[in-house]
Parts: sequence; C-alpha cells; structure tokens
Amino acid sequence: MSEMRVGYAGVGLMGHGAAKNILLKGFPLTVLAHRNRGPVEDLMAKGAAEAPSPSALAVASDVMFLCLPGVAAVEEVILGPNGCLDALRPGMIIADKSTGEPDFTRRLGAILAERGVTLLDAPIGRTPKEAEEGRLSTLVGGDKEAIARIRPVISAYADTIIEAGPLGAALMVKIVNNFISFTNAVVISETFAAASKMGVPFAPLCAMIEAGGSNSTMFQWIKPWILDGDDSRGRGRLVNGVGVLDGYRQLAEAAGAPMDMAEAARAVLQRVLDAGHGARYVPRLPGILAEMTGAGFRPLDD
Repeated sequence: MSEMRVGYAGVGLMGHGAAKNILLKGFPLTVLAHRNRGPVEDLMAKGAAEAPSPSALAVASDVMFLCLPGVAAVEEVILGPNGCLDALRPGMIIADKSTGEPDFTRRLGAILAERGVTLLDAPIGRTPKEAEEGRLSTLVGGDKEAIARIRPVISAYADTIIEAGPLGAALMVKIVNNFISFTNAVVISETFAAASKMGVPFAPLCAMIEAGGSNSTMFQWIKPWILDGDDSRGRGRLVNGVGVLDGYRQLAEAAGAPMDMAEAARAVLQRVLDAGHGARYVPRLPGILAEMTGAGFRPLDD
C-alpha cells in the first residue's frame, strides 16, 4: 500500500469511479461526506474512510482531489466558512479536476502558494463508464515536480495524461476542446434533423460519415441513438452545454477571438432548453431538433 494518503471531494458520476480506482490501486483514501450517500457508502465498503468536513479531509490527506461542479463549489470547500484552508499544511498538493475558470484557478493557486500548498488544475474527460474502468483522460497544469509526485495516483484512474503547461493551462485546453465536442454534436444533430426533413436515408449517411473526414468520437456517441435509440455512450445532459459554450465564449471574448460558431451553437442550445429538453442526454439532440421542425424520426422518450 502506498504511503501517500489521498483525499477526495466529489464522488458523483465521474468522481466515484476515479476514487474507486485510486483505492483499488492501494492508496489510502478518505472521501468527503456528501448528501448522496450511495457512492460514499460504496467506497467505504471497499475500504475508504469518510471525512465529515473539508478540514477533516485535509488533515487526513497528503494530496486532495476535487471533482466538483464548478468554481463556487471549489471556493466553498477551500475558502468558505467551513472550508479547509486553515487545515492545509506546507507540502500538500491539491489537484482540482473540476471544469472551472482559469483566472479563478490562478488566483486560488496564489493564495495556496502563500501557505506552501501547490494547486494543480487537472480536468478530466470521457464518461462515467471510463471513470469506473480507470480509463479517463486528463489534462494537468502546474508545477512539474508536483505533477510527477502525484502521477501514480492519476494513473490509477486515467490512461491518458497530458501535461498542458503552467497552472490554468489545462483548463484552457479543456474548455476549448469541450467547445469543439459540443459544437460538433450540434452540427451532427442539425445534419440528421435536416436529413430527416429531406428524406435522406440514415444508414448510408452514417456509413459515409464513418468512411470519411466527417467521422468523430462525438458521432460515434450519437450514431447509436440515431439508428437504435441507444444514448448510453454520451451521458452528458444538454443543459451542461450552457457551461461548455459560455466558458468558451468568455475566453474568446476576452482574447478578441472569433466566436461565430459558439454563438450559433448557443442559440440552438437555447431553443432546445426553452422547449424543455435540458435534462435529456446529448445523443438525443438530433431527434429533438427533428421533432422541433416537424420531422421527428424516433420517440424522444423510451
């Protein structure tokens, strides 16, 4: 068993699988208590300990991983009234896996550095299925020595580790990559909604896409729903696209970069959300757009 004690805050859909694989690879694991008891109880049954507060988590850990919904949650766990800031010790490492904001991450990194604590941004990719299998992808930004120190822990849950550069760089790469993925989903979905309206047969269209430059991982996630009604390969909810697109738009606007496609994708998403489809998974987007134009080709509800 490793001597490096690992703390983990945020054992939801993605965090549970990653934390489970850290534990199974022999790292002593403590998880932060959460109102959703299922994942916590499962990890405790496998040998994890539970911390009742962020401060208790810090005391029990040498490295802490945060897999939280966003900036507000990270700020609460570290800087909030019941946060762990005063319990942190020099030499500790915090790896923030949340998809947050690069500027906030850099500011937080400066605050922690004053206490001798190193912050890394380490956002993750892929799906809960890969999380459970220990096959996530991750970007990591920050101090190279700190990355090397915790790389064995990261390797427990990720088979693709990309060092992005200084603190905040990993988030910037993740935000831009997420924009490509989600906008690709919108383009694919509008294409099949149009194909449905025009009477273009789906099977040969899918075969042609797979044979050429239009193929993509996102298409491989969406195609099973188009052909068979299977949305299991892309379990992200459409409402989460708001954060994806708005995060990219903020970066692009600040840099004076082009954002025409981001604006177009955001407009499409807003129409979908206004129609009440935010809780549906991304692979159903082609059917939603088709239905909104009177050319639905598959029931949206199974």
